[in-house]
Amino acid sequence: MKVLLLLAFAAVCGLASCRPQEEKYTTKYDNVDLDAILKNDRLLRNYIDCVMGKKSCTKDGEELKRVLPDAIKTGCSKCNETQRNGAKKVARYLIKNKPEWWAELEKTFDPDGTYRKKYEAEIKSEGF
Repeated sequence: MKVLLLLAFAAVCGLASCRPQEEKYTTKYDNVDLDAILKNDRLLRNYIDCVMGKKSCTKDGEELKRVLPDAIKTGCSKCNETQRNGAKKVARYLIKNKPEWWAELEKTFDPDGTYRKKYEAEIKSEGF
C-alpha cells in the first residue's frame, strides 16, 4: 500500500527538473546506476534527507526535490518508462529493506494518506 516512493525516488531513477516548455521530465539522469545507490546506505540516505529538507542537496537532488511534489500529485505523468520502472524498483527496495525510511518519506510527503489512497489500486495490481 506504499505508493509514495514510486514517485519519491524518481531522482534516483532519473527524474530531474521539468523543463517548462516540455511535457516530460528531463532524461538527464536516466542512466544512473540504481543498484549502486540502493547498495549504499549512505548515498541512499543522503537522497532521502535531501528531498525531506534535512540536508543540503546535490544538483540532481535539488532537481528531484523541486520536481517531486508535481510527480506525486500527477502520478508521475511526466515520467518516461525508464523513470517509472526505476521509481518502482526503488520503492520495492525501500518497502522491503528500509521500512523505517519509507515511513519517514510517507510522513513527509503523504501525512494524511491521500496519495496512498489515490494509488492503492495501482499498487495492488502491480503486486506490492
